[in-house]
Amino acid sequence: MNEHEAKERIEKLRSILNDLNYYYYVLDEPKASDAQWDSLFNELSKLEEQYPEFKDSNSPTQKVGGEPIKAFKSVPHERPMISLSDAFNEQEMQDWCDRMARLVGEQSIRQSGFYCEIKMDGLAVSLVYENGELARAVTRGDGRVGEDVTHNIKVIKSIPLVLRKESKYWPLAAKGRIEIRGEVFMPIKSFEMLNKDRLTRGEAIFANPRNAAAGSVRQLDPKIAASRNLDFMGYGLLGLATKTHKEQHLVIADLGLPVNELNNFCPDIKCIFEKFESWAKLRLKLSYQIDGMVVNINDNALYEDLGVVGKSPRAAIAFKWPAEEVITVLEDIEVRVGRTGVLTPTAILKPVEVAGSTVSRATLHNEDEIIKKDIRIGDTVVLRKAGDVIPEVVKSIKEFRVGSEKVFKMPETCPQCDGKVVRKKGEVAYRCANTSCFAIEFRSLEHFVSKSAFDIDGLGPRILEQLMNEGLVRDAADIFTLKKGDLEPLERFAEKSAQNLLESIEKAKKIEFHRFLYALGIRNVGIETAIDLADRFHTLESLMRASLEEINAVRDIGPVVTQSIFDYFRDDKNQELIQRLIRAGVVVKEQEKAESKAEVAGKTFVFTGGMVTMTRDEAKALVRKYGGNVSESVSRKTDFVVAGEEAGSKLEKAKTMGVKVLNEADFQNLVK
Repeated sequence: MNEHEAKERIEKLRSILNDLNYYYYVLDEPKASDAQWDSLFNELSKLEEQYPEFKDSNSPTQKVGGEPIKAFKSVPHERPMISLSDAFNEQEMQDWCDRMARLVGEQSIRQSGFYCEIKMDGLAVSLVYENGELARAVTRGDGRVGEDVTHNIKVIKSIPLVLRKESKYWPLAAKGRIEIRGEVFMPIKSFEMLNKDRLTRGEAIFANPRNAAAGSVRQLDPKIAASRNLDFMGYGLLGLATKTHKEQHLVIADLGLPVNELNNFCPDIKCIFEKFESWAKLRLKLSYQIDGMVVNINDNALYEDLGVVGKSPRAAIAFKWPAEEVITVLEDIEVRVGRTGVLTPTAILKPVEVAGSTVSRATLHNEDEIIKKDIRIGDTVVLRKAGDVIPEVVKSIKEFRVGSEKVFKMPETCPQCDGKVVRKKGEVAYRCANTSCFAIEFRSLEHFVSKSAFDIDGLGPRILEQLMNEGLVRDAADIFTLKKGDLEPLERFAEKSAQNLLESIEKAKKIEFHRFLYALGIRNVGIETAIDLADRFHTLESLMRASLEEINAVRDIGPVVTQSIFDYFRDDKNQELIQRLIRAGVVVKEQEKAESKAEVAGKTFVFTGGMVTMTRDEAKALVRKYGGNVSESVSRKTDFVVAGEEAGSKLEKAKTMGVKVLNEADFQNLVK
């Protein structure tokens, strides 16, 4: 065999193996036996070994694991991977449907219908394909930023390294950016084999397949992930225009990735309930774990119009089977002090297995809730846990009482500092009135150095507590004045570890504006609000000078949050802390301002359909760069709809509403 013949044979083998994988994983119609597949695979491996000049990173042979990496890189999602709200019974589902009908009208809901998906119990990931090739795989993370796990995702056999060239969508995929979102999971048989193997080696076993899948994806060595037989199911698509959620699933499958064959369209809520009941009977027979169904408004334009409330889309909900409940004993109630001074009662329980994990603590929320449920120390109680939901004490079982149970009372003094505990009129929360309380200071600092804030590597709770106990750190500014001589004499510190921590602190000094705002721990200001504030005010100085009216004008910020932000920056103690941080070398980066371009500035653009000369994300970035706004839905406030190839319902809506429509060339001329 000469080089030319070898090259042709290698390309043919790759094509055949990719085709066999598509029929096996996507269509569930095996066209060859395992032995036949192995024979073809082995031949390809030998040829690639013999002719290394023809090796390709996208070859099927590359799904066996590469070299280990040193650490995971953080990667921001171009569009947040937001979580879903939950419904646990038919009434909650009915309430959700009624709410959708009130928002957009019953007729719109009837015309749209619903698309119901099996809710896989795995790890959510985003797969980014550029020009048809897998470029990056990122975990969900906190929704805005995830971890780059491309090295491990590449070894999953059901995830193609190159999208299917026979797909009718290949011409669009081959010259742009496509993002496919889905769930990495571990089949039950693989999970059982893995745990059996770990037991024989004296290693700790995984609690459930989901934990095993997550642990496998987060291995630094891809060979470990490759050995664990992970699988994938797609459920979301970005970068290609589709009219319905059902169509998204068809496109994903046509491009060569598996989607769940049980997923189906439902015209009404009656159908949803019937499917939910049938899946409940089927779930124990499946080869993988599921914990419910995801119900989506099927019409994509309607889905986008409904928008987001809090951190969840309005137009989708997770309909879950009733949470697992067990009975245990509430041995004590411990009161914890949070960073805002709120005292939270926590149930200390006799350890019990529930929903795949051992639980020994559960939230009791507040004193009013304890009184309402008549929960006492020593009670036998019902504990509920559903998936990742925090365990909750549902009720006490009074029949088990013997008379020694104790009624709980919130302490009159702080359990950490003995400071006075107060409860403001109209609030359920009890708070420590001592602003110098060690617990408040500790929780505040813990928040300050957390991943979404300053992200100081090596400054965990134990080290933080040690530094506070030694009097080296009392507030956030003190962290940036630490010296090597302060750390080396301490227990658990040597010259190297002290140097490593100081380097981490130095590295953290330059920080994005929104992360700095979040780190300050302003009441009611989460990371999303911090980003909105940074986008609006650009600099810390501008925000500190802002009036109530200016803050209240920021999108999604109401009067309570506005007052909280305004009051924070007018407090002398807070102003002094900020100045000390800056004097200690903290540099708050200015939020990048848009370049003003008259044709774009202040205008709102909506994109629909595929683009040829650039991706939609690149086009959106240009709009923002020149001071424009991007929306996902067409409304009276829309100035331009940019319609690419195979434009969807947004184009029709734009024509109906009289919104100006641009083709790709028109848009390019506008932003030149």
